[in-house]
Amino acid sequence: MTFAHDTEAALVAAVELVNSAEEPDTLTEAAQLDEFFRKHVYTGAHTGDAVELMAVRALRAPLRRMLTSERGTAVRLVNETLVKYRAVPQLVKHGEVDYHIHAVSAAAPLPVRIAVETAMAMIDLIRSDEMSRLSTCADSTCDGLVLDLSRNRSRRYCSTACGNRNAVAAYRARKK
Repeated sequence: MTFAHDTEAALVAAVELVNSAEEPDTLTEAAQLDEFFRKHVYTGAHTGDAVELMAVRALRAPLRRMLTSERGTAVRLVNETLVKYRAVPQLVKHGEVDYHIHAVSAAAPLPVRIAVETAMAMIDLIRSDEMSRLSTCADSTCDGLVLDLSRNRSRRYCSTACGNRNAVAAYRARKK
């Protein structure tokens, strides 16, 4: 299934944010948050200070719960997030990006925008019964999240590092 651009973008950003908590933690400095902000083409308010960094880091656990829960729990978590931040979906167009949905103002703090955009993206996954697109890495030593947007649903690892490590281990096991 093909999802709207903003749905895919929000899910990719949320999975990267959640996975940043894995060892080694890749979100410990304001410069790393700045890079995350640019990479995922966020717009609106971004202070780049330590307070914002801590608030974004604090989102990782709740987003992980939202992204990995069974469908009924995910629905509850999505609804709680949308109510908490008084999300009012609106179509917007800015820069090179065509019309897409924003549910809070551009002046809302970055952590609020990330939480709400993730919740809005989860709505599409839940409604289309595509929660299986989110899973935990098949590497037994990793708890990273995997977002599988492939047509054949073949993605099993959160990163090429995990995939390569398992391929090498399988190769060595076959050679014994």
